[in-house]
Amino acid sequence: MSTAFVDTAVLKSEVRLFRREPGSLFWTLGFPTVLLAILGSIPSFREADPAFGGLRPVDGYVPVSVLLGLIVGGIQAMPQTLTGYRERGVLRRMSTTPVRPAALLSAQMVLYGGAALVSALLALAVGRLAFDVRLPEQSFGYAVALLLAVLVALALGAVICALSRTTKISAAIGSAVFFPAMFCAGVWMPVQTMPDVLARSVGLTPFGAAAQALNEAAAGAWPGWDHLGVLVAWTVLLTAAAARWFRWE
Repeated sequence: MSTAFVDTAVLKSEVRLFRREPGSLFWTLGFPTVLLAILGSIPSFREADPAFGGLRPVDGYVPVSVLLGLIVGGIQAMPQTLTGYRERGVLRRMSTTPVRPAALLSAQMVLYGGAALVSALLALAVGRLAFDVRLPEQSFGYAVALLLAVLVALALGAVICALSRTTKISAAIGSAVFFPAMFCAGVWMPVQTMPDVLARSVGLTPFGAAAQALNEAAAGAWPGWDHLGVLVAWTVLLTAAAARWFRWE
């Protein structure tokens, strides 16, 4: 049996399991778009606001909604799933079969990375169709920034999994990281409305840099190389940390 066939079978199995989890489906795929729809239904959010550089608040919240799905999937859902497999001895038993534990890790990352991208497309579609939010004018730059954001979210999730011996610990660490990540992404205060010092500080974090890069691409400019560099640096650092600390058992 070829390795590629086994890896594909593992991915298909994980997709089936994911589809049976309505909670994960909603929070990863549905919640960001539902939040955008609720905010966009507020009349004042559909009026130009000087605090947003003349844009409407709903325009500023589309990139936030795009980031929210990958934050939920990468930081909360994926680590608890993998930690649960390790805690129940699934990974240890897999080591005695043709299925490599690394195949399961790869399948999880592909699954949640793909779910994050689907969530992003849903948010962009609802923003455009329901609230006439312009699609990103620099589409290629937007795609690059989004892909880097997905990678950094998955890398951070892998670190959380590596540091967690049980699902309870994983949930606690994930929650501790989740709320600062949402703040940096602009859930409570979009980056455009932050004071300059705070915006620069947030821009050094993974999701703050991602939010600013997406905003720049949405406005038609190429994402700042400083923001893309922050995303690459965090991805490399977190990936190295996860590889060093991760244990199958």
